[in-house]
Amino acid sequence: MTELDEFRSYLQYDCRKSPNTVASYSSDVKSFLEWLSEQGRDATEAESVDFEVYVKEHGFVSPRSQSRALSAIRSFYAWMRREGRIARDPSERIDMPKLNIYHPTVLSVDEVESIMNAVDCTDWTGKRDRALLEVLYGCGLRVSEAVGLRHSDIYFKDKYIKVFGKGSKSRLVPLGDMAAAALRACRDSSPFPSSDYIFLNRYGKPLSRVSAFKKVREYALLAGVNKEISPHSFRHSFATHLVENGADLRYVQMMLGHESILTTEIYTHLRSNEWNDTILVHHPRNRR
Repeated sequence: MTELDEFRSYLQYDCRKSPNTVASYSSDVKSFLEWLSEQGRDATEAESVDFEVYVKEHGFVSPRSQSRALSAIRSFYAWMRREGRIARDPSERIDMPKLNIYHPTVLSVDEVESIMNAVDCTDWTGKRDRALLEVLYGCGLRVSEAVGLRHSDIYFKDKYIKVFGKGSKSRLVPLGDMAAAALRACRDSSPFPSSDYIFLNRYGKPLSRVSAFKKVREYALLAGVNKEISPHSFRHSFATHLVENGADLRYVQMMLGHESILTTEIYTHLRSNEWNDTILVHHPRNRR
């Protein structure tokens, strides 16, 4: 087993990273190791490596892509140090690029309603799509969490669902009446009653993340919502609308499955921007 294979196993089983994180980190580290090899060095001979030169030579243009590549490399060397394969971590001197605060696309309540109403629920696929949109917005799920939902994860009587998020960590999320009704309609009309998965394609296989993305874009266009949105836009909107209506940030953090409340605080930043604009417009010292 190569070092890269061992590192991949470490990410997957010890760190319990998501499949997407394991794949992206492994790809970045593989590229880095190949670059070292071209220079006649291996991973233990990276004391004099200029990591900034590496990311620029490999086309990591944006600060976000540079940050991801460097994070992968730092994780790799932290693992090497832990395993006793290097005495000192050369990546400790990496200066991570500063990232601008990411402000996601947020839908208004009316826009969400329009998209929901754009779904034709006369057949099973329509009921399935409506249920998908309802759990994305009503429960604030990540798209991977939504398409992975099973009937055995839904507790209608107790009004919650069990969600398996990043790193296979589970959490309980309250289930509202509209989402519950949509899930029941999807379940009762399904042509594949023996499958435990809720969201299936026409062949009875679990719906993919790509298909979910296409469905969201399709219904947004039908509703006349001209924004660049994705399934994650419903999650962002869910959190933003909760914060705007006075929900405690700690509860929103638990609902979203964020490890750090700093991640959840982006939704207070979104609201702060609105307050800032209002103050600047109406303050007498800014009206000249």
